[in-house]
Amino acid sequence: MKVGCIGLGDIAQKAYLPVLALQPGVDLHLQTRTPGTLHRVGDSLHLPHGQRHADLDALLAQDLDAAFVHTPTTTHPEIVTRLLKAGIPTYVDKPLAYELADSERLIRLAEERNVSLAVGFNRRYAPGYVQCADHPRDLVLMQKNRVGLPEEPRTMILDDFIHVVDTLRFLVPGTVDDVTVRGRVEGGLLHHVVLQLSGDGFTALGVMNRLSGSAEEILEVSGQDSKRQVLNLAEIVDHKGQPTVRRRGDWVPVARQRGIEQAALAFLDAVRAGKVLSARDALATHELCERVVTAVRERAVAL
Repeated sequence: MKVGCIGLGDIAQKAYLPVLALQPGVDLHLQTRTPGTLHRVGDSLHLPHGQRHADLDALLAQDLDAAFVHTPTTTHPEIVTRLLKAGIPTYVDKPLAYELADSERLIRLAEERNVSLAVGFNRRYAPGYVQCADHPRDLVLMQKNRVGLPEEPRTMILDDFIHVVDTLRFLVPGTVDDVTVRGRVEGGLLHHVVLQLSGDGFTALGVMNRLSGSAEEILEVSGQDSKRQVLNLAEIVDHKGQPTVRRRGDWVPVARQRGIEQAALAFLDAVRAGKVLSARDALATHELCERVVTAVRERAVAL
């Protein structure tokens, strides 16, 4: 199985390549336009020079069975378009694109060509978050905060807050009837944003503060007089009278803890089985993100 990895930045090197390089039967091919990075990473994985490619044309000439895209978001539309037109099942880091129109176009193209397109929402596979999907969820609260990182609204929401948006969508126990957005924008930069989704008998809140004083991610689901809390994707605390704490094992790889390994292997399993994956559900997350972008920008203008 020939698998291409396009883009060799931190996320590829730390999370995806350690998984892909260890899979039996996977013939891994790398592509980046930075020669030093290409050969340094290729050497670290002991890949022959014939599996290292300096441009996309050379990679596409390898007759790939699947591809992973880990390049900057601005390059996604062009690269994913070429892969889909070549009939290559494609897994791409979120977001699919910054502009909703580009995301819609790519998904239509995948459907027209009957080619798999998967967007890397790894938290749907993270063990702690999967366990939250099995817990009563009258109230869902997720916080993903940073230190000293106010940012232009579209970039912040599509690159980072999208994880919160998709996790809420994954965990809400019913149909969302109401969407509320609040945010603080100063000098064109988004400081914090709050998203509320509600429906029959449930409420879900997503919070991101880019001036929080601490980098943290906290998920809580509660209902039926019990609560499950996941701290930084690593520690699970169950509250039912007496809190009980479960921590990840010392030898659990970060990629597995964060659901990246499971997401990548699920994609490869689908490709092997000839199953075509649809990105329609991922599009719903992008559509909700677009709604958040519009709301915070309108609020900034009103103020």
